[in-house]
This record gives sequence, structure tokens and C-alpha cells, in this order.
Amino acid sequence: MPRPQDFAVTLRWWRRRRGWSQLDLAQRADISQRHLSFLELGRASPSRDMVVRLATALDVPLRQQNTLLIAAGFAPIWRETELGAPELAQVRKALDYMLGQQEPFPAVAVDRHWNMLAANNGMKRLVEFLVGPLPGDAKVNLADALVAPDVLRPFLVNWEDVVRYFIRSVEADAAADGNPETGNLLERLLSHGDVRKLMKTFAVDTGASPVLPMHFRKDSVSLQLFTTIATLGTPQNVTAQELRIECFFPMNDETARTLRSWAAQSNSKTH
Repeated sequence: MPRPQDFAVTLRWWRRRRGWSQLDLAQRADISQRHLSFLELGRASPSRDMVVRLATALDVPLRQQNTLLIAAGFAPIWRETELGAPELAQVRKALDYMLGQQEPFPAVAVDRHWNMLAANNGMKRLVEFLVGPLPGDAKVNLADALVAPDVLRPFLVNWEDVVRYFIRSVEADAAADGNPETGNLLERLLSHGDVRKLMKTFAVDTGASPVLPMHFRKDSVSLQLFTTIATLGTPQNVTAQELRIECFFPMNDETARTLRSWAAQSNSKTH
């Protein structure tokens, strides 16, 4: 990505990344192609409203919209706060509700780069079963845990299929958000062991399953889980936009029974 100080170059970079002509962007932003051309050449300076209009038309994430504003000489308008900040109290309540409703099945909240922000008890039980209990202040990146050779891989029967699919999703994120951190995450994941070689292979599962489950096996226990990912629909805060809630669902009755029995055993110990 070009230097953030150069608005003209950055604007042109985003337009080309979207695969649009100047006419395409001008029509989407409802401005003249001539004015857009002057902005991309640095012959005209945008107003703050024009920066936001162009960024919105280009579907630029809020974090990168702030970068565009700074490059154009304006202060950022989209705040980034800690998830525990008072202004995100209602978002946090909704998050806690979703995590709670998913019990006894696992659910986790992560940021855009898969750093774990919160987890329900179902997720904690699953992690403890697979790799042992984590310290309360442990910083966990689920992407690294999935792709690295010595964390979840020994217990994930179809690791290659799952990782191949996951890496493609990170590639899509990197292409969409233009964030250097996302690119760094992708490179870090590809540097794990034989992952880069794995991504050069192509495999298609034509089985009857409508989704690709994660098939964990440890000792005599077999778990098959698929996931859904939820995001906030109308975010106006960087943290809120980058928040993801991933819920794990059993792929078969055996998995459901196991997860429910773990919850029952846990509840009996607390009473």
C-alpha cells in the first residue's frame, strides 16, 4: 500500500484495487470524472466530505478511511476504542448474550486479525480438552493456533482442508481491507511449516456435506463442528466494525452429546 501521506496516490491505489475505472468510481460517488482525475493527480484537494464520499463508494473500511482523511490533511472521524469502553456497553451486552445463548456449544469473539477477545464456557471447555487450560490473561490468536504445527493441528483430522479454506479467507480479507497488518498476518500464516506448499495444491470435497466441518479427534473422542461468523450490521466505530463472533455447531448427534455432557459435568462441579 502507498504511503498514507499521499492522498492522491492512495485514492488511485484503492480504485485500482477494486478493479474500477475512473468513470466507474465517479458514477458511484456521483462526482464528475474530471474532478476525480484532478484528485488522483493531486491537482485538486478534497474536502472532508469528499474524502468520506469516495471512501464509502470504494467500500473502504473505517480504519483505512481514517488513513485517507489523515492523508488529505483532516483529523480521523471514526473512533477506535477498547471493547470494554463505556460507549460500547450495548455492543458488549449483545456480544455476551450471543456467547451465552450458544451454550453448551463453543463461541468466541475475535478482532479482524483473529485475536481472541472473549469466549463462552463451551469454547473454554473445548480448548481445555484439546490443549489444556489457558492462563486467564493469555493472549490467543486463533489463526496461529489453527495453522501452527504444534497447537490444534495434531488433533484436527482434516487440518489440510480446513487450513486451505481458512488461508483463502485471510487472503480475501487482505485484498479487501488493504491493511498492512492483515498482509503481515497472511505472511505469518504462510510461513508456518508446509503451509505455503499446501496452498499450491487444490482439492475439492464433493461429498454430501453442505459445509466443511472441523473434525477433531483426541484419544477416543471425536468431534465434528462447523461454524458461523456474525458481524455488526451498521458499525460506526473501528472496533465495532472489526468485531467477529464465531459460533461452533455440532455436525452430528455424537458431537452434540459430548459437548452437552461436558457442560453437565462442569455444572455439577460448581454446585
